[in-house]
Amino acid sequence: MAFLADALSRVKPSATIAVTQKARDLKAQGREVISLSVGEPDFDTPDNVKKAAIDAIMRGETKYTPVSGIAPLREAIAKKFKRENGLDYKPSQTIVGTGGKQILFNAFMATVNPGDEVIIPAPYWVSYPEMVALCGGTPVFVNCTIAHNFKLQAADLDRAITPKTKWLVLNSPSNPTGAAYTHAELKAITDVLVKHPHVWVLTDDMYEHLTYGDFVFATPAQVEPSLYERTLTMNGVSKAYAMTGWRIGYAAGPEKLIKAMDMIQGQQTSGACSIAQWAAVEALNGPQDYVHTSKKAFEERRDLVVSMLNQAKYLKCPKPEGAFYVYPDCSEAIGKTAPNGTVIKTDEDFVSALLDVEGVAAVHGSAFGLGPNFRISYATSNKLLEEACKKIQKFCAELR
Repeated sequence: MAFLADALSRVKPSATIAVTQKARDLKAQGREVISLSVGEPDFDTPDNVKKAAIDAIMRGETKYTPVSGIAPLREAIAKKFKRENGLDYKPSQTIVGTGGKQILFNAFMATVNPGDEVIIPAPYWVSYPEMVALCGGTPVFVNCTIAHNFKLQAADLDRAITPKTKWLVLNSPSNPTGAAYTHAELKAITDVLVKHPHVWVLTDDMYEHLTYGDFVFATPAQVEPSLYERTLTMNGVSKAYAMTGWRIGYAAGPEKLIKAMDMIQGQQTSGACSIAQWAAVEALNGPQDYVHTSKKAFEERRDLVVSMLNQAKYLKCPKPEGAFYVYPDCSEAIGKTAPNGTVIKTDEDFVSALLDVEGVAAVHGSAFGLGPNFRISYATSNKLLEEACKKIQKFCAELR
């Protein structure tokens, strides 16, 4: 009798974590490595947020919290949705989890039955399909091509919906591509969802505050109010306030869904870390200067990376609207031979040879469900990005 659960055979380890670990191992062996594989702001958490956490410790806010989050944080989340997204939620319609990952997982666990389908536009964040599979559901991928800037097209969504479809997962701005949907692009998608009343929408808005130029962020329940009762709007403090390690994600949606997620969380982790929750209250309610400063820095980095990668032989790099990733196409490099003798047959071969030859770590696009591309995170200093892009240019120039 096999000891491990059958569900484990349905999931793969995270490719982004694997690449990051490989880069760490090479560094430990004394290799010089520039890691562009991790989706984490390189800035420090704002001082006002850190101070709020210290104050919470000194006040003795160190006990168990309610499963769905402390009242001041749930109130701050409701205010945030009203203030920034024009969405009316009561605190009882919100939930706080240990990062956005837990919110998503609990939503799937609360709703997905064996055989249920979840539509996931590809390229996608690596964890979506694995979570769906662990919960017994079937991920249904819809390819979003470079021709459409990696965005889901309404007609393709319409074709993918079946009587078994339970959710559409929509991530804007996107990890891994940085693509963000305009109000009009979202309207085309929500118009399709209006025609299919059995399909719910789970929006991952984690990169909401990282959009560039004159781009205006919108979220589905705001664009199409009739979807309010079947939308879970997920967000968090990790990317907007450089709080990845604090592990606070949150969401708002219909009360029956929030209650079901609360019940699952109550048997799983209970409430998120009390100190991190008080820090998140300050992040949402306090001054927002950090958000504007970091956004400006990320926009400069995006422009630098897009410009330099488009000067590299065999690469095409679209200019994304948001997040801190680019997703260059390396199809013209397929079939070439790298300086270390590796014949590049796939995007995985490309990033593996790039790491081996030049010491630059990126993640292959096939891990995100669409290649031949690779993902670069530009959440690091301009100096390192410039150095890394020069190395990528050199690597591409030396392909034969």
